Amino acid sequence: MKLTLDNRYISLDEITKATQICISKEPAFQEAFMLGHTFLMNEIKKGKPIYGVTTGYGASGKNYLTYEQSEILQQNLYRFHGCGVGASLSIQASRYALICRLISLAKGKSGISYALLERLELLLEKEIIPVIPSLGSVGASGDLTPLSYIAAVIAGEREVWFEGKIQSTKEVYEKLGITPYVFKPKEALAIMNGTTIMSAIALCALERFEVILSSMESFVAGMFEVLLGDTTPLDAFVHEAKPFNGQIQSAANIQAKIEGSKLTHGRDDRYDKFFEDNDLNIQDTYSMRCAPQVLGVIRDNLAISKKWVEEEINSVNDNPLIDGVNEKIYTSGNFYGGYVAHAMDTLKICAANLADLLDKEFALLVDHKFNRGIGENLKLSKEPYFHGFKAMQITLSSLSADVIKNTTAASIHSRPTESLNQDKVSMGTTAALDFKKMMEPLELMLSIAFIGLAQAIDIRGTHNVSPFLLKSYTTLRKKIPALMEDRRMDVDIAQVQKKLHRGVFA
Repeated sequence: MKLTLDNRYISLDEITKATQICISKEPAFQEAFMLGHTFLMNEIKKGKPIYGVTTGYGASGKNYLTYEQSEILQQNLYRFHGCGVGASLSIQASRYALICRLISLAKGKSGISYALLERLELLLEKEIIPVIPSLGSVGASGDLTPLSYIAAVIAGEREVWFEGKIQSTKEVYEKLGITPYVFKPKEALAIMNGTTIMSAIALCALERFEVILSSMESFVAGMFEVLLGDTTPLDAFVHEAKPFNGQIQSAANIQAKIEGSKLTHGRDDRYDKFFEDNDLNIQDTYSMRCAPQVLGVIRDNLAISKKWVEEEINSVNDNPLIDGVNEKIYTSGNFYGGYVAHAMDTLKICAANLADLLDKEFALLVDHKFNRGIGENLKLSKEPYFHGFKAMQITLSSLSADVIKNTTAASIHSRPTESLNQDKVSMGTTAALDFKKMMEPLELMLSIAFIGLAQAIDIRGTHNVSPFLLKSYTTLRKKIPALMEDRRMDVDIAQVQKKLHRGVFA
């Protein structure tokens, strides 16, 4: 899909589905865009002190520079911020970062030239993706250090992903005949002084978490079937009485996936069987009965968080802002990444609740006291030396702890830096990285859970399950055989994770 950028609002779906990114070539857009740059250059020529353009940065903002010095200032800005550490961002996250920065700058309120937009467009067109270290940002003044790696690449420095491997930017430029870009006043600052890295990391994690949440609803639906569950808690009447959109949607999703099952029963069946079946409680456990309520909160928070990240990406978040129409300069703080920070901190709690629910439900599945005849540890063999899913549950529970222990809000850990100029910062990038780290253990937990669910179906039999569950079971069994005797399961878990990551069970 081709995505053409001008100053309009861009949705997350447009970003994630775009295979080609272009800047509008419309004369009207270019003319309007250049108003801010022309005004800024005129102000510089008049000798006006403009923060970060003809003055130093932060606590050095009292130092005035000439026009010639202001060009060197831009070069030094990305160079002295070249101190990022830690593992590099994924190619996908770095590509999203280029797109997000382009969206923000294309709004025309940063005072840059159209030529800088074209250079970002060129990197995306040629698939020259900056190698960006993940650590080194406090989330205000934006993501200065990691974004310096984009600025440096534009200027022909540092390293890039190109043709499947990391290469010197200088060598790639020479190979393609690209001349390194020379930043005009304000331009390196406009690249670096924003919330783009935290937004790009968040976007990657949001995509992944959406699949995880939908897959979790599939697992819950399967649990209702193999545990011979009462579907009354899924009825529309229940959720219309507590009309949260996420809760209504989750209940409907689970209900739809159970459609056609002969294993579940409804409200009237449970009353009829109450005096006949002493093992059949009048209600199922909370982890089953309240699943739509637990997952509904997550769905609603996910929707809010997606909207906040989308609006952050569409914001102009560098400083100062330039109004070329009315010829004004605004020193401000839009680089503060509070919305992304709070969205990610909230979703960390949501991810932990999902992990906790999954841990509780899997415990029901493997425990013969609660799984309604499936037996001990999902064992297909009665031999006393066969252990079944005993260790699989241990691993799943261990992973749940890995998720849950990372729920401390990053946004409350503001670290004052830079001579107390940056005295209240967002920690948005840290929050986004924390949330992203939760995705792999969640996927691994679900992978174990789906393998266990397939084992339970082998015990129950496939003839009474819903078409949706049968499809998931058949897909998994094509690669993963039933556990007939004790064997290593790590390879199986890894195979299922790959399928889950692609949305096969969503």
